[in-house]
Amino acid sequence: MALDILKERGIPLDRQRFTWKEMAGPPFSKLDDDAFTRVRAILMNGIEMGSIRFSHACARCGDPDLRGALARVRRIDHHQQTMVNWLLPADQSTLETTIGYEQVAVEVTASVARHEPDPYLAQVYRFGLLEDFDHLYRYSALMDRLEGRDPNSILQSYTDIRPGRPTAVEHRDPEDDLRDHYDRATAQPITRLHALTVLHAEHQTRDYYMNVGPQWADPVARQLYAEIASIEEQHVTQYESIIDPGETWLEKWVLHEATEVYNYWGCSQQEPDARVRAIWERFLAYELGQLHFVMDLCKRLEKRDPAALLPATLPEPIRFESHRDFVRQVLADEVDLRASGPRFVPADQEKPDWPSVGYRNQLNSAGSPSETVADGYRWRPGTELVDRTAAMGGYRGRV
Repeated sequence: MALDILKERGIPLDRQRFTWKEMAGPPFSKLDDDAFTRVRAILMNGIEMGSIRFSHACARCGDPDLRGALARVRRIDHHQQTMVNWLLPADQSTLETTIGYEQVAVEVTASVARHEPDPYLAQVYRFGLLEDFDHLYRYSALMDRLEGRDPNSILQSYTDIRPGRPTAVEHRDPEDDLRDHYDRATAQPITRLHALTVLHAEHQTRDYYMNVGPQWADPVARQLYAEIASIEEQHVTQYESIIDPGETWLEKWVLHEATEVYNYWGCSQQEPDARVRAIWERFLAYELGQLHFVMDLCKRLEKRDPAALLPATLPEPIRFESHRDFVRQVLADEVDLRASGPRFVPADQEKPDWPSVGYRNQLNSAGSPSETVADGYRWRPGTELVDRTAAMGGYRGRV
């Protein structure tokens, strides 16, 4: 069902209220609910986190007259993020949540890459997709090695567990993570919504790994989180670089609000859990109210019609479904690509004196945790510890 975001004004800000009880409400079930309920919760936590991060940056660097409006909307976003993030169940371990984060990165980025109208940006998304796909494989190996559990209990067979572009070769000189940006005057609205969606999803992943990585006692796990967090930082650099820096602060704010509307709308259209769907619908109405609040600011302060930035009706939403065939095709066609400045080249065209070659060689000079953790690992139903138990006639410890 189409949504006319220019006509639908949602709920006014003064009626967007919360209680602690509802913010910290019951979580979803990690086993009984569909895996894409988790995907949606993680994605929307990232979208809210990105909106809050932008709001703080704008308050520090933008028009001082906007600070009151920013603070008002930001507080609502904070409470929305709390309610979304608290959907994660307490019995979901750090590593299980990590597997969920990487499923978000794979399936959401795959959907964006399939529907992005700009061919260059579609390739940028495919490039990042293959790296997140490999991260899922490395963390799956870690789960198998440390906990003897099958990551497919989280993935529910929607997403393959197999190598992508090897994490060890993903490390690049910072200049090689900068991409060409879209043109704000000609880019289609969906291009701008895609860019913010993937940026915010990747940024929350970077922050999550930086927070939980030091909590591991196992040295390989500690190193693996450090290594992949570094790639997530590269991804944040990549995706923020595709956004036109010429956008004004208010223009960016309108786009952030529209991105929240777009994603809550997509979640509400596809959520099978009635209780969780009610949250997506409620926050869709809240975000519509916030969007029109910011649009009114834009009209008053910049004397421009913000409707020119937005589609009359929302484009096709991100598809929360398995993209297995698409990912396998991208893997077959583009796994050997490397970055050289804003362009992508075959691996055999890399030169020994290129900055990224020396950069990754230095980082890997004392070993690669992503290679160590997956040494000899191939996913199959069951677990390493179960296999060892069967082979040994009972568990007798690691050998």
